[in-house]
Amino acid sequence: MVAFVDRVVLHLQAGDGGHGCVSVHREKFKPLGGPDGGNGGHGGSVSLVVDPQVHTLLDFHFHPHVKAENGKGGAGSNRDGGNGQDLVLKVPDGTVVLTPEGEVLADLIGAGTTFEIARGGRGGRGNRALANTRRKAPGFAELGEPGDQLDVVLELKSVADVGLVGFPSAGKSSLISVISAAKPKIADYPFTTLVPNLGVVQAGETTFVVADVPGLIPGAATGKGLGLEFLRHIERTSVLLHVLDAAAIETERDPLADLDAIEAELAAYGGLEDRPRLVALNKIDIPDGRDLADIVRPDLEARGLRVFEVSAVTREGLKELVYALAEMVEQHRAIAPDPEPTRIVIRPTAVDDAGFTVTAAADGAWEIRGVRVERWVRQTNFDNEEAVGYLADRLNRLGVEDALAKAGANPGDLVRIGTHEFDWHPSAGEYMAGPRGTDLRLSDTPSRASAAQRLAARKARRVPFEQQAAAAVPAGTVGDPDPETVAETAPGTAPEPAKDAGE
Repeated sequence: MVAFVDRVVLHLQAGDGGHGCVSVHREKFKPLGGPDGGNGGHGGSVSLVVDPQVHTLLDFHFHPHVKAENGKGGAGSNRDGGNGQDLVLKVPDGTVVLTPEGEVLADLIGAGTTFEIARGGRGGRGNRALANTRRKAPGFAELGEPGDQLDVVLELKSVADVGLVGFPSAGKSSLISVISAAKPKIADYPFTTLVPNLGVVQAGETTFVVADVPGLIPGAATGKGLGLEFLRHIERTSVLLHVLDAAAIETERDPLADLDAIEAELAAYGGLEDRPRLVALNKIDIPDGRDLADIVRPDLEARGLRVFEVSAVTREGLKELVYALAEMVEQHRAIAPDPEPTRIVIRPTAVDDAGFTVTAAADGAWEIRGVRVERWVRQTNFDNEEAVGYLADRLNRLGVEDALAKAGANPGDLVRIGTHEFDWHPSAGEYMAGPRGTDLRLSDTPSRASAAQRLAARKARRVPFEQQAAAAVPAGTVGDPDPETVAETAPGTAPEPAKDAGE
């Protein structure tokens, strides 16, 4: 038996990105070959696409957990990892995608409509891609970014032009079986129809779709009976057809009371007040049914409703009813706006957008939010000092440290980016190359002077000897010193004896 499922909860997991590789080229007679670690592949995404051949969400009911393929990790010799394969899920026309809280994410109407619901993670870069003039042989690589993980609700709202509404056993299934090729289950007991049925009707040059939903009873809009589960299937219809039983067995029921009860449930459900209505008084092949139809018809017409007396058994009056429905469908299509193709909306980044925000959390921490900064943190290996230093340099260049200082943060304050927390300390200068995988700025006892200190030492060694000699002249001497005076005052030099004037 084929089941009909029109609401499911999906647990989606996009593919994770592959990790980058840390590798240094080694080959005989070729020292210092340089980094050659490849990049990781991107994870696969999960997308929904409308397929006209799919009419139910049954497959997702039995397989609610969906996971795309992960990206492959990079390798040495400049080999990049393969991308994970994207996963495409086929859904029926009219599927609505919602969050568990009820927020609408997408309304999928039209064959081929596609919606990417979970994006795969980016692959991490290998140390070959991270090398630059300062880090010539990085001892770290980026981690693969985790893929999106979320729960969504899929609801199917049938796309039909005419919706049949009425009490159970009013003859809706019999009616749709004779005006279309649909073959629903028909029996003489209430709630025979347990699932919506769709039928295609041809009236001259007009073709339209009719939806038969399970019978409504008083209280259906509040969850009584089966009506609440399937009222969504008449939301998209352009015309409502009240099928009234003109030969009801119950003495307390009559077509007018049935019409009032169904209208009350439609009003309680909401959103259907603007739909035009037609009335079909069914089962006039029964003598009592024809007599009752003749009695209530003037009252129904007095309400402004077009009334048709029909019989699904003898097919009396069906031709007039079908052409009247086709006329109303054509009128609705004529006034409806033409469907517009999906437009790609480009939203460029604002000129003054820094790409992140700094806010003070209730627990005293500073929260930094932004797509790039959160991705950088997710792709950082915090077990590697050099990777942590590289992250600090990136955040500093982006202006995160200046924004924290401007917001009032003090050194040692708790900073939170995504799910990671750490104490904030301002940048300790530029990167200093050290053994691979280490950053001397993060060491308590740095073993190497900074670049500024090394530059100052080189300048000190290049001071000319003349400047050192000039610094030794006693204070008050003007001009160049006398060579004899210099000789007399030079340390370790004995003064020459005075020469005789007669010589």
